Amino acid sequence: MTILVCGEALVDLVPVHEGPLLSPKLGGGPFNVAVAIRRLGSPVAYLSRISRDPFGEQILASLRDAGVDVSWVQRGDEPTTLAMTTLAEDGSAEYSFYADGTADRLVADPGDLPDEISVLSFGTLSLLYEPGASMYAGLLHRARAAGKLTMLDPNIRPAAIDSTSGDITADGFRDRFRSWLPSIDILKVSEDDSHWLGLGTQGTTVDDWLAAGVTAVVMTRGGDGISVFTAPEQNSASGIVAAEETSVPGVAVDVVDTIGAGDTVHGALLSFLQKESIITSNAVKQMSKQDWQSALEFAAKAAAITVSRPGADPPWASEASRD
Repeated sequence: MTILVCGEALVDLVPVHEGPLLSPKLGGGPFNVAVAIRRLGSPVAYLSRISRDPFGEQILASLRDAGVDVSWVQRGDEPTTLAMTTLAEDGSAEYSFYADGTADRLVADPGDLPDEISVLSFGTLSLLYEPGASMYAGLLHRARAAGKLTMLDPNIRPAAIDSTSGDITADGFRDRFRSWLPSIDILKVSEDDSHWLGLGTQGTTVDDWLAAGVTAVVMTRGGDGISVFTAPEQNSASGIVAAEETSVPGVAVDVVDTIGAGDTVHGALLSFLQKESIITSNAVKQMSKQDWQSALEFAAKAAAITVSRPGADPPWASEASRD
């Protein structure tokens, strides 16, 4: 049972202390998710197109060092995507991107997925930049139709959507997002991202996402913790979904920065599910409140470790033990 993480790897240019210098750090939402899953002890493979430039070589070496299966990785002569990171006083991060003609957006369809790939993960810039975005959307729909468990984090980057290098408008992205919902088992969103996507601001509710086909909506709330919304009961005649919420508080910690926190939640949840053999849509539907409580507590602890140190540095299994 292997988790296949799909999407970009890039280089974050992160400020060094309070000075003008920038330090290159390996990142990208899917890259961070893959590393987090493997560090937490679950088998994971990575699907992307990685540059042959020096940054690309570092990315590939880092994945291998973490124990990630890179046999699905494609290579290209195009440059690596760069992200410029700005940190606020509270450690939160904002990004701008340099992605024109970069390698990851040119990823090709990998074809049929073997039975050993039981779970697929999608997210971030790979859902935005063409032609890769359309390939990943097709793979998402195909995987769900084949009965594989799917998880997606749109991880909204307004600067990328609004920039001239983007391939879609904000409203166009929201339309695209709605087209994915029937093929998503677990939708992971931050509270801010949920509002950007229209939740509570454009008449959209969590019930609407569940009614569209999502099995569970996991929402991160920063230091306030994590919630999951599920639909244990549905009126088949009316189609009305009765959402049930399960929440856990955040883990108190001195925050260095929040880079990679959401990606750690994503990876920790998938690692938890893999270890508990919850690897089908039906298995996720059968999860009890206690099951979700345990999963969210594990994810919250893992994320707290990540934000307690600089950059996207997910914990190892020994650090995030559930014991």
